[in-house]
Amino acid sequence: MNRPLVVGVGGTTRQNSSSEQALRVALSHAEANGAETLAFCGADLIFPMYGAGEAGRSPQATRFIEAIRRADGVIIASPGYHGSVSGLLKNALDYLEDLRDDPAPYLDGRAVGCIVSAWGPQALGATLSALRAIIHALRGWPTPMAAAFSAVTPAFDAAGRCADEALDRQLAIVASQVVEFAEMRALRRNAAAPSALRLACA
Repeated sequence: MNRPLVVGVGGTTRQNSSSEQALRVALSHAEANGAETLAFCGADLIFPMYGAGEAGRSPQATRFIEAIRRADGVIIASPGYHGSVSGLLKNALDYLEDLRDDPAPYLDGRAVGCIVSAWGPQALGATLSALRAIIHALRGWPTPMAAAFSAVTPAFDAAGRCADEALDRQLAIVASQVVEFAEMRALRRNAAAPSALRLACA
């Protein structure tokens, strides 16, 4: 049986930003829980501005869309920019409109973990609420647990490991909840797919 695929999305244009580091730690926890993971961070998300009805897609955007199409679960990490998610992340999520005619459109049927990094508590709350609203609009299921942390004090060491035990626990719970739902989705998908045995007997 194939492992569930969890796709991570987030970060900023700055490599190894706090939100990107948090995302990578969460994905490592997802892998420890048995998931296959794929990350789209920072520069991976620099797409042309989304335009409704436009036919052409850059190779990077196409790769992103196809990854989300295959995903059983998603983890999204955003910095708090003026009370909401970054424009980089929002533009990438707008591209999921390309999945509108899929059997599972947008993020339908997928658990989505939320991670937010910001400088102040007000920005953390507002950005997390905005991110969850976007996920709902895309028919995803935000996990009960989210991770929100201040970027004022560095939370990660030079190797990218989380140096804050409380934050690491939050990221681990987010990842485990996404993987648990992703496993159920993967089981359903595998049960619906014709097996080699059934094909041989057909």
